[in-house]
Amino acid sequence: MAEVEWLEGGVTAVPGILAGGVAAGIKPSGKKDLALIYSSTPARAAAVFTSNQVKGAPVLISMDHARGGVVQAVLASSGCANVCTGEQGVRDAREITRLVGELLRIPAKHVLIAATGVIGVPLPMERIRAALPKLVKSLSPQGGRAAAEAILTTDTRPKEAALRVEVNGRPVTIGGVAKGVGMIEPSLATMLCFVATDAAVGHDALVAVTRREVERSFNRITIDGDQSTSDTVAVLANGVAENAPLERGSRGLRQLVGGLEALMARLARLLVGDGEGASKLVTIAVRGAATRRDALTAARSVANSPLVKTAINGQDPNWGRIMMALGKSAARVEQDKVAIAFGDEVIVERGALREGARLDRVREIMAAREYTLTIDLGLGRGEDRVWTCDLSEEYVRINAKYTT
Repeated sequence: MAEVEWLEGGVTAVPGILAGGVAAGIKPSGKKDLALIYSSTPARAAAVFTSNQVKGAPVLISMDHARGGVVQAVLASSGCANVCTGEQGVRDAREITRLVGELLRIPAKHVLIAATGVIGVPLPMERIRAALPKLVKSLSPQGGRAAAEAILTTDTRPKEAALRVEVNGRPVTIGGVAKGVGMIEPSLATMLCFVATDAAVGHDALVAVTRREVERSFNRITIDGDQSTSDTVAVLANGVAENAPLERGSRGLRQLVGGLEALMARLARLLVGDGEGASKLVTIAVRGAATRRDALTAARSVANSPLVKTAINGQDPNWGRIMMALGKSAARVEQDKVAIAFGDEVIVERGALREGARLDRVREIMAAREYTLTIDLGLGRGEDRVWTCDLSEEYVRINAKYTT
């Protein structure tokens, strides 16, 4: 991984990027619920979206706009997902991009839109129309935190990250903001994540890099195994650094990828660490699998098991649940070859409790806020990892009354 220098702030740490967030009245709480990220110059852009067959109107509109490869603004709202709202929802999403475009004096096609919140409820368009001029006026280089706050739903804290990395001897900045702590097991994206860089990047290269790094970060997290209807990740490269455009196969692009990988991994871990009701962030690392795909399949099965996740919550070293989750997966598993370790303490060898295993030490490890659960399938060289969290009574409480 490239050497990176972590910076304060988030998406507006990137030169040429402004942001803002206001309360439009979408949320009954009166908290900020409308965010805008704006590049002072048109940016090369790549985006990935949920593969859920049920997609929100904002996803449909943004998928269309992203095909053009140029984006200058991202409008995101929270409190209402604008999903399953029929043709009206699509018209509302299109109108918002048109209004934002008019206010910023850019084409509507250069505006991406995203929304998160309750499904099946129309957007309060009168309130949004009234708030958009105020939102545009709020744009500033210090507005990243306000935007991060405005996209939150059940998150308990904003999620931002920024870093500087050297690309072909020139400093380049990457910054991002994300949200999503429930309905999270992404496929192609996570709930909402917007990343910007001042590097100049060729469009084909940016698309390839975005897909790859999303796969290695946001597609390796799970909170509850449910895939959102609103997942959106967008990466904007505005070229303000004035480097020669980075193309596929170049050394400079590899250096940029190192920074992007570090940033997305940090944001992904922040999402899991703030999972609804979560108190633990656990890395499920599988090695020794017959293939890399098997390693990921096995890791996901363990990471998504409600029984494993409740054991993590209770700090119960119930390794039998892990064996169960491995065995039910589609990965090749031979039980007498499996080894399991919590942190540095091996508890299972050859599919059975290791003689001399220190369960008290395992409980100590499980009491930590973060730790790694390592599984060796003993079958090959395949390896991968997934980040997960525990399943608590608080998660049930939050989601039992989500719409009420």
